[in-house]
Amino acid sequence: MEFNGIVIVGLGPAGANNLTREAWDCLIQTKEIWARTRYHPVFSELPEGIVIHSFDDEDEFNSSDFGTDIAKKIIALAKEQGKVTYTVPGSPFIAEETVRQIMVQVEGTGIPVRVIDGMSFLEPVCSALGMDPHPKLVLTDSLYLAGLEIPFFPVSSPALISNLRPGMEVSDLKLTLMNNYPDDYPVKLIHNAGLPDELVEEIPLHQIDQSLHTGLMSTLYLPARENGRAFEDFQQIIARLRAPDGCPWDKKQTHLSLRPYLLEECYEVLEALDEEDPEHLMEELGDLLLQIVLHAQIATEEQNFNMTDIISAISEKIVRRHPHVFTELQVDSVEGVLSNWEQIKADERKNKGEERKGMLDGIPAALPALTQAEQIQRRVKRVGFDWKTIEPVAAKIHEELQELKEADTPERKQSEAGDVLFAVVNLVRWLEIDPEVALRETNSRFRKRFSYIEAAAAKQGKHVDDFSFEELDALWEEAKREMKKDD
Repeated sequence: MEFNGIVIVGLGPAGANNLTREAWDCLIQTKEIWARTRYHPVFSELPEGIVIHSFDDEDEFNSSDFGTDIAKKIIALAKEQGKVTYTVPGSPFIAEETVRQIMVQVEGTGIPVRVIDGMSFLEPVCSALGMDPHPKLVLTDSLYLAGLEIPFFPVSSPALISNLRPGMEVSDLKLTLMNNYPDDYPVKLIHNAGLPDELVEEIPLHQIDQSLHTGLMSTLYLPARENGRAFEDFQQIIARLRAPDGCPWDKKQTHLSLRPYLLEECYEVLEALDEEDPEHLMEELGDLLLQIVLHAQIATEEQNFNMTDIISAISEKIVRRHPHVFTELQVDSVEGVLSNWEQIKADERKNKGEERKGMLDGIPAALPALTQAEQIQRRVKRVGFDWKTIEPVAAKIHEELQELKEADTPERKQSEAGDVLFAVVNLVRWLEIDPEVALRETNSRFRKRFSYIEAAAAKQGKHVDDFSFEELDALWEEAKREMKKDD
């Protein structure tokens, strides 16, 4: 009895001799075939008269959503014709995104699916590499991976990337991989695995789009980076430190005991940012990450939450709060983004049954005062509580300075001094300058200039206490001139 619905046939990794008998019988009895790619050696061995359509040359099926698009086409054909035969290289269920999408999209349509399996590309590729699949081996499709900005798998796992296509897709794949791997990382391209002209090409990663042998029977092998390079490996290191036979210091830490270290590491990251030193920044970000992973490990042990929960929650929040990136919503300005952000946060609170909070309630009281002031001013600006031009912003500083001069009690002076600082922060914000960063840079310049004065005094066998203010001021101006030469 003839099958009506979608028939998916795995063509195996090479010629017809690798096909199952069931697959061969199905193909030779079919008048019309839709192929993931026509560039498979099996097609040259089929009897004449079989009509073969493919998705090789159609631009609409060469995007990062190719799996979804091809699946829609196959399902539409099944609805129109009653039966469609679709073929894929290797096994339908091994690193074949289009089949996965068909199985997802066909659910609920009432269209039956018959799958005739085939040998996957994995066997001949592993044979060509002379290796047994690693327990951490990752299998993925090149077109899917090329559509990402960052590889989705840990770099401590080896990976086989199938279905390479010559041209732009391999260039995009290379750029994606080089976000986590060195440009000259040694990789292998396996061409025509299982065929007489099988070739294993060893090249650096940055050259994978320059191979003259790449075709639709090519697979990229990406060896695992040395141990300790993946986030999961780092988690294991921290878990080991906290294990019963781990480090005595790490084992005794709690969320509360780690508070000063977390704050210290945050400030050291800021210092590295001020220095504009990439190596120092990399080191300090690692120290900050250590604190985050330690807190996650403690929470895991206490069965409160784990790292997966943390990443899942923040990922969902970021996607939810950026509908202009992850959905069709159009936002054409930063102001529109911020306004939309506030509305989404309000909706989140409503869905949680929380009482409406004031706009300023979410600003942490532990922030440095300058940063708090800027955050307060930025938030109230979102609802229009701000001057329209910069002139009254600057005038407010003079007004507050006058009130400070007129203050006649310590309490009043402190209050007016705070108003002066708040007004200055507002002017700095208008100039699109981060006041905390600006003041840290000024502090840093002052330190360097005063160190110059101390060094100049030491050269004369004196201490800064031995100089008058006028002499120190002259050295200060000298320090400014000398340091400008270095800028």
